[in-house]
Amino acid sequence: MFLDQFHKTDKHQVIIAAEQASRFAKEIADDYNPLHNPDAKRFCVPGDLLFSLVLSKYGLSQKMCFLFKGMVGDNTALNFNPTDEAQFTLTDDKDKVYLEIGREGKQSHDQQMIEALTRNYVAFSGQNFPHTLQPLLAENGVMINQDRPMVIYERMSFELDRVDLKKPQMEAAKADFEVNGKRGTANLNFIIKDGDEVVGTGFKRLIVSGLKPYDEVAAQALVQAYLDSKVEYHGQLT
Repeated sequence: MFLDQFHKTDKHQVIIAAEQASRFAKEIADDYNPLHNPDAKRFCVPGDLLFSLVLSKYGLSQKMCFLFKGMVGDNTALNFNPTDEAQFTLTDDKDKVYLEIGREGKQSHDQQMIEALTRNYVAFSGQNFPHTLQPLLAENGVMINQDRPMVIYERMSFELDRVDLKKPQMEAAKADFEVNGKRGTANLNFIIKDGDEVVGTGFKRLIVSGLKPYDEVAAQALVQAYLDSKVEYHGQLT
């Protein structure tokens, strides 16, 4: 399974090192959010990695909802206990809840299909900044604080007509951004296709903290710094 290199297991516990999480973000999701850098002061494991691990271990259901409740740090041991419940959580040994999961409908445990779906979704999700989020910020006259960028995954959900997918892929749909003082909420909708057939819809919400009044020069510098970090990282791999 392609996720093996991005975590280790101990019985029913999953442990993700900062370096593993960072490689997943950059090499699988194409996500260069500085919160996923191993040396980040407020490092956290990408939500997309947790999402991928849940599907791998619990299967794909027709309707699923993921609510992120806490930031997973370096080498946090998460309990992936076997369950058939429709509602369950990922916790640590102190019972702190990091992720709430809900599921309904038919299920599939086809690992080949689940890998294809998760790879496609994660690649799609990792493109949220700057491609989708930056234009939304500009339209609302705000920008990310370049000194303390804070963009976190709050929730995602999807609903499928069926789970026997062959070539799952995601396409962006309507997106909007709500500003409340220095805090903003990005609501990103997407459709799920199997080849050319639309088989479902999904929704993702991001929370942006520490918003500042929009400045074109500063905003473009932030985008460029993000793109430069991508080029630099891939240069180190060659």
